[in-house]
Amino acid sequence: MAQSGLDLFPYTRMRRMRRSDFSRRLMAENQLSVNDLIYPVFVLDGKNRREVIESMPGIERLSIDLLLVEAKELVELGVPAVAIFPVTPADKKSLFAEEAYNDDGLAQRTVRALKEAFPELGVITDVALDPFTTHGQDGIIDDSGYVINDVTTEILVKQALSHAEAGADVVAPSDMMDGRIGAIREALEADGFIHTRIMAYSAKYASSYYGPFRDAVGSAGNLKGADKKTYQMDPANSDEAIREVALDLQEGADMVMVKPGMPYLDIVRRVKDEFGVPTFAYQVSGEYAMHKAAIDNGWLSEEATIMESLLAFKRAGADGILTYFAKQAAKYLAKK
Repeated sequence: MAQSGLDLFPYTRMRRMRRSDFSRRLMAENQLSVNDLIYPVFVLDGKNRREVIESMPGIERLSIDLLLVEAKELVELGVPAVAIFPVTPADKKSLFAEEAYNDDGLAQRTVRALKEAFPELGVITDVALDPFTTHGQDGIIDDSGYVINDVTTEILVKQALSHAEAGADVVAPSDMMDGRIGAIREALEADGFIHTRIMAYSAKYASSYYGPFRDAVGSAGNLKGADKKTYQMDPANSDEAIREVALDLQEGADMVMVKPGMPYLDIVRRVKDEFGVPTFAYQVSGEYAMHKAAIDNGWLSEEATIMESLLAFKRAGADGILTYFAKQAAKYLAKK
């Protein structure tokens, strides 16, 4: 007589449920939909301008008029939101990043144009100073090059308010200054922007995967080989990420972000399990560049690889994914 037990072969054959498409679909634990996608976009000043980003094949910097054409396609595909990253000309960069909170700045004009044309499209803005500083750091520096936390936060508050005034649905502080979420939330409330959401880059690591992004926004040359290890997190640390997320939630964040994405899926899982809050991950430029290089060389299958990489975020617990593959993924999903 056979012993009882669910896991004894041959009474339990795991392959039975894998045999047919219908049963694989019925038992799928996680699913990716267009509702999970956020498309990061790089914006240029001027009109009818587009620039290729050499380190990110297939991604371009676009002027606002061309971005509106892109946004129309995204809306038609059902992509819920875009994240704006402005490309600041060298002559508008400064030590104190004044252009970051210029009411007529590129980011602010882009927000207004997008919300006027497509009010249903969520607009997320990056709150950080690296595109606006002459040295490429995310904040104001002292004579030794160290980023000064509290002075930087004061400017981040001005930047966030200028984005909210322009109509941004979500402000996303990516700078990793201590206490900046609380300061921004307090300012938004005081100025009546009670509906403006904060997506906190709570666990942003000092990663080597950001290189192509820094090329795209023009901050790589300004950094001159410097790093951001005094404010972004050590890739060795996991418990520290939980502390960072807890603090940002206490200070008023509505959503939290883990960045980069795929190398830090364990952090996504820990955050979701620990807090159960809206949790997002960023499939960053280096991840995109690696996948795209392998795809373009014929080493990986494009659609299958893109969709598998995004599903991994859902399996880890992410509610949404910032990804440069968002438009392609939305098209693939529309075919199903």
